[in-house]
Amino acid sequence: MFPRSTPVPMLSAEPNYWMQPFKAAQEYWLDCWQRSVLFLDVLRQRGNNYREHSARKAPHVLTFGAEVILDGRTLERPVNYALVRIIPPEGVKVDPTKRPFLVFDPRAGHGPGIGGMKHDSEIGVVLRAGHPCYFVGFLPEPMPGQTIGDVCHAEARFVEEVEALHPKADGKPCLIGNCQAGWQIMIMSALRPDLPGPIMLAGTPLSYWAGVHGKNPMRYLGGLLGGTWLTALAGDIGNGVFDGANLVANFESLHPSNTYWKKAYDVYSKVDTEAPRFLEFEKWWGSPVLLTAQEMQSIADQLFVGNKLSSGELRTSDGIRVDLRNIKSPIIVFCSWGDDITPPQQALDWILDLYQTDKEIVAAGQTIVYCLHQSIGHLGIFVSGKVATKEHGEFAQSMDMIDVLPPGLYEAVMTGVDENTVNPELIQGNYLFTIEARTLDDIRALGGNDIEDDLRFAAVARVSEINRGLYETLLGPAIRAMVTEQSAELSRTMHPHRLQFQMFSDGNPLMQQIGALAESVRESRRPVAADNPLLAIEHAISNAIIGTLDMWSDARDSMTEAFFLNTYGSPLLQAAVGLRSEPPTQRRRMERDLVREAAASRRAAELEQRIDQGGPAEAFLRALIYVRGPERKVDERGFKALQEINAAQPQGRMPLVRLKEVLKEQFLIMMLSEERAIAALPKLLPKERAQRDAMLTALRRVIAAKGELPEGGKQRLARIEPLFATPEVARPAAKQASLAEG
Repeated sequence: MFPRSTPVPMLSAEPNYWMQPFKAAQEYWLDCWQRSVLFLDVLRQRGNNYREHSARKAPHVLTFGAEVILDGRTLERPVNYALVRIIPPEGVKVDPTKRPFLVFDPRAGHGPGIGGMKHDSEIGVVLRAGHPCYFVGFLPEPMPGQTIGDVCHAEARFVEEVEALHPKADGKPCLIGNCQAGWQIMIMSALRPDLPGPIMLAGTPLSYWAGVHGKNPMRYLGGLLGGTWLTALAGDIGNGVFDGANLVANFESLHPSNTYWKKAYDVYSKVDTEAPRFLEFEKWWGSPVLLTAQEMQSIADQLFVGNKLSSGELRTSDGIRVDLRNIKSPIIVFCSWGDDITPPQQALDWILDLYQTDKEIVAAGQTIVYCLHQSIGHLGIFVSGKVATKEHGEFAQSMDMIDVLPPGLYEAVMTGVDENTVNPELIQGNYLFTIEARTLDDIRALGGNDIEDDLRFAAVARVSEINRGLYETLLGPAIRAMVTEQSAELSRTMHPHRLQFQMFSDGNPLMQQIGALAESVRESRRPVAADNPLLAIEHAISNAIIGTLDMWSDARDSMTEAFFLNTYGSPLLQAAVGLRSEPPTQRRRMERDLVREAAASRRAAELEQRIDQGGPAEAFLRALIYVRGPERKVDERGFKALQEINAAQPQGRMPLVRLKEVLKEQFLIMMLSEERAIAALPKLLPKERAQRDAMLTALRRVIAAKGELPEGGKQRLARIEPLFATPEVARPAAKQASLAEG
C-alpha cells in the first residue's frame, strides 16, 4: 500500500494516546473554573476596597507619607483642597536649598493621588532628584458654594506657603499640573504671575476645540448633547452637586472594548499575577468625587464648550480677564500622540490662539517648551513607571536649565547616551536632555488648524447658550422643586459606576462565600498549559470580541463626526445662531492692546540703554549667546559646565534668579542689535589681563561641553577671542577681526 521509502504511520506507543484530547479538555475546564472563582474573588476584593476607601474622610492612593501643611477649608474662601508635604522615603534625602515642587492632582471625577500612586512617579522622581516635594489634593465633597475662582485663590495661597517654607531655595516653586489641574494652575498663574516658577502641564487641554478629523471624538460630545443643559440637569438632580461618576462614564465610553471586555479579561486570563496591579488602579478609578454644580457648569460652559481660556474671554467673578500671556514663568507642555483624551492639538494649539508670529512670543517674554511622546496614553502620562523614570525624571533634573531659557518656543528632545557621546560626565541621567528652538509652523504642522471647524464649535457654543436658557426657563425650576437631598444621594448611590463595585463586595450576601472558596482554590491551583488548544480558542474568541467592539466604536465615532460636521457646519444653522462667515476675531485671538505695545516699546528703549552697561557676567553670557546662539539648541552639558563655573567664582555663586535675569536681558539685547552688542563687549570686561584670560578659558569650556563647534560657531569664536585681550591689545585685534570678517 505504501512505497518502501514512505514510513508507515503508527499509533502512538503511549497507552493514553486516545485520552490526550480529553485530558487537555479536563485540564482546561478545571483551570477555567479556578480562574472564574479567583476572578470573582478579585472583584470581591475590589468592592471591599471601594467600600473601605469611600468610608475614609480623606481617601487617596498616595504611596508616600504626607503631613498636612495648609487645609483649604480654613481659608477665607474655603475649598475642599489641602496642601501636604511629602515625607521622603527611607534612604532618600532632599536639599532644602533646592527648588521645591508642587504636584497638583486632577479633580476630573476621580480621587486624589495619581501623581504619587507609585514610587516610580512624578513625586518619586522629584524626591530622588533631591527636591522638596508637596502635593495638592482634595476631599471627596466640595465646600458649599465653592467655585473655580475659590480654588485658584487657594492654590495661589498654597504656592505662597511653600515659597515661605523655603526662603533659601534657589528658584521659585515648580508647579506640575496633571490634566484638569493643569488648566487650573494656568488660570491661577495668569492672575498671579509673580508666584510660580516653571509650570509643567501633563496631558492638559487648553484649546478645547482643537483636534483632527478621524480622531479625538470626545471634542464632539458637547455638540451631540445640544450643549451644557444636561450638565445643568445633572447638577439639579444632585441637589446642587455634580457627581464625578458622570465624568468617569464619559472616559469609559471612549473605548467600549476596554471598558466592557479587555480590562476584565486581562485579569481573568492572568488572574495569578494581574490582580495586585488591577486592584491598585481600580482603587483610584473606582472612587469618584463630587463637584459643586456651579463648578461643573462653569467648566462646561466656559472651557469645554465655550473655549474661553485661550481666547482671553474668560473672566473672574471680579471681572478680571484671564490672559495666559501674562505668565512669565516657563511653561512646559508634556503630551502624547497616544493620548485620545488630550491630543497634542488640544495641549498645544493655545499657543496659536495667543500668538500669530514667533516674535510675539519673545516680545511677550514667554518661554514655552513642549515634549511629544509617541505612544503613551492619557493615564500613562501620570501613571506609567517608564514615563516617570524617563520624561518626568529628565524634566525634574533639568528644570533649572529650562528656567533660565530665553523667551521663545522650544521642544524638549531626549536621546540615549552611548560611548560616542561627548562629555558624558556632564549628563545627569540616562538620557541627554536637549532643548531645540521651534516655530509656530511646527505647531501648525501637527494639524487641527481648521477654520471651518472653529465655526462649527462656535455654533455649538451658541446653541448651548440657547438650550441652557430654555432649560433654566422651562424645566430647571420644576426639577429643583422636586429634588431632595435624599433623592440626590440615592441617585449617586445607584449610579452604574458605583453599583459595579458595590454588587461584588461582601455587602452582597451572595459574595460572602467567595473568599473562602478562593482560598481553597489557591491551595489546589492547577494552571493549564500554555499550549493547550482550548486556551488558544479562548484567546481567539476574546480577540474577536475586542475586534467587534472596536469596529462598533469606530463606526460610532465616524457617525458622530459626520453628524457633527454636517449639522454644525450648515450655513443655515450658523446664520440662525448669528455667526458670521469667519470665526470671531479670526480664530478668536485676542487683539494686542495699546498698553502691551507701549510696554514693549519702553522695554526696547531700556535695552538700548543697557547695551553698554553691565559687568563680567553680562559680557560672559553675551559672548556665549553670540557663539552658540545660531545653533538654536542647548543641552544639559553646557548648562552643567556653566553651573560648575558659576559655583567656583571667587566672589560667590550667582543665584539662579539673577542668572535668569541676566541671560534673558542679554538674549534680548542680542536680538535688538547684535553688532552693537558685540562692539560694546570690551567695555563690560574687567581690566585685569588675568581675569579676562580666566573668563575666556571658562567660555571655551562651556562652548566645548556640547562637542565640536560648527564652522559658523568657530568663526564667531575667532571674532570674540581678541576682545578678551587687554584693552591696549583688544582694539587693533578686534578691528582686524572685524575687517577680516567683512
